[in-house]
Amino acid sequence: MLKPLSDNLFLYEDSCSVYVVRSGSEALLIDFGGGGVLDALGAIGVERVAGVWMTHHHRDQGQGLGRAAEAGIPILVPHAERELFDEADLHWQRKQLSNEYSGRQDRFSLLRSVPVADTLRDYSEHVFGGWTLTVLPTPGHTVGSISVLARRDGRTYAFTGDLIAAPGKIWSLAATQWSYNGGEGLPATAASLLDLKDREPDVLLPSHGAPIANPGEAIDLTVSRLRELMAYRGHNPRLLLLRDKPYENVTPHLLASRASFANYYVLLSDSGKALLFDFGYDFMTGMAVETARPARRPWLYSLPALKRNYGVARIDVVVPTHYHDDHVAGINLLRDVEGTRVWAPDNFADVLERPERFDVQCLWFEPIPVDRRLPLGTPIRWEEYELTLYEQGGHTLYAAAIFLEVDGKKVLVGGDQYQGEMWNYVYRNRFRIPDYAASAALYRRLAPDVVVTGHAEPLWTTPAYFDALDERGEALERLHRELLPLGEADFGAEGFAARLEPYQAIASPGETIEYEAETVNPFGRPAELVLEPVLPTGWTAEPAVARERFAANETRRIRFAATVPPGAEPVRRERIAVDVTADGRRFGQQAEALVTVVRP
Repeated sequence: MLKPLSDNLFLYEDSCSVYVVRSGSEALLIDFGGGGVLDALGAIGVERVAGVWMTHHHRDQGQGLGRAAEAGIPILVPHAERELFDEADLHWQRKQLSNEYSGRQDRFSLLRSVPVADTLRDYSEHVFGGWTLTVLPTPGHTVGSISVLARRDGRTYAFTGDLIAAPGKIWSLAATQWSYNGGEGLPATAASLLDLKDREPDVLLPSHGAPIANPGEAIDLTVSRLRELMAYRGHNPRLLLLRDKPYENVTPHLLASRASFANYYVLLSDSGKALLFDFGYDFMTGMAVETARPARRPWLYSLPALKRNYGVARIDVVVPTHYHDDHVAGINLLRDVEGTRVWAPDNFADVLERPERFDVQCLWFEPIPVDRRLPLGTPIRWEEYELTLYEQGGHTLYAAAIFLEVDGKKVLVGGDQYQGEMWNYVYRNRFRIPDYAASAALYRRLAPDVVVTGHAEPLWTTPAYFDALDERGEALERLHRELLPLGEADFGAEGFAARLEPYQAIASPGETIEYEAETVNPFGRPAELVLEPVLPTGWTAEPAVARERFAANETRRIRFAATVPPGAEPVRRERIAVDVTADGRRFGQQAEALVTVVRP
């Protein structure tokens, strides 16, 4: 039975509260429960369901979604949680069960996959008849949870999912434990509730619990109780302070974030514009153990304070120092919501735009379009500032150091190259043996007054700092040369003769994939290298074998094409490789790539 909440808003009680937003003979459903709501819609004159909007992935919210799919009703889900809906079958297959340390309730997911028509992107606005709806990120009950603000006739209704159940109460404390024994969802819930309060809804409509007519009082009581529990746990004691003042000054016109997972920096222009160096996980209240997409959620939580406290009118540009998720996860949100332009160093713009081509760690899940590619070593103008970018291999091959002068101080934005004086190299990110000696020389030559990095406080330099970088960089190079048999076969620090690009590809039966095998001659003399593609049964390669003469220690890209047989069955992540021989010495299958075969 449908309960009217207003002329065009109704409540259906199921395994969760299902809300019916009506416009004439059409309706949007907020959450779905077991699907019984479909049998009740005729009583209020609804002939067509325009869509089901899910606030989060838990089974009680959508266990009947198969019925919606059978009826041809579009299903829209939180952007961060899509794979827990349309890849639920795969989720159950790959879910780790033994030696699991995650507390995140991703087992409370759908038992079967359902088709997803689209995702509900954070901060997006939608119009449905006389309703205006805004998607608001509200992590807490799950990492990817949303609330929906719906406005009509001067009133704002907030469909809050399981963010709040009643004044002073949340539906599940267990759901807020995203790690083995943590409480990451507690401060996330508090932060989400406070953001919701700032938006001044007239009524809160929870998934479990009665409508809440006094949102401000209900939120304040809930946050008070959450903060008491957090205090006993020693969890996020600075939550309200960081919410009010999430930035601190490095110089008057250069700010450092205080509440992000990886530090990002804000360059302020006298024109009221801001340029960001990096933007990953803003206002991080805690991280889930897993690194899958539903466990990682960027948002724009601190930007209102940036605009309010520093008079910023526009987030104009973001420049990443490297491609790692904790430095770039929120960039697409900046583009979509703030209209921010993405300027990327030329040496890793491709990694942002085409991440599937690269075999490196910490790639963000989605491509990040680049508006402007910045050349290295050439000054770039933004407002009253001049930025110069430099190659900075070490932490990753795909990184840049950014040099500029702010408020009379020479500043080097170093990303994750160093933590203080400590190395931060990662072999799979394509570390090269001389990288830290080279970056030490660069830092000495530029002589910044302050170095700002991704995971440490701003470091005001002294001559001893540059001496230490030189000493440590030389030691790292020396030790690699002493420990590795480079005179016998020099594959560099990574230790491989080849790598394939693209690393991941999607193809249909009969389709051909073009590959480049980046190959190195491991000998200090000219040599003939033989590359033989290794393919699944029935696949073909052109050429079937490649033979080329390399100069001493030369690196070169060799192209070949792999063709999927016309009758191939769909398969996920089929493997191909290249077998490498140099001057008759076989080094074996040195590179692999993955191909998912799909139906045309």
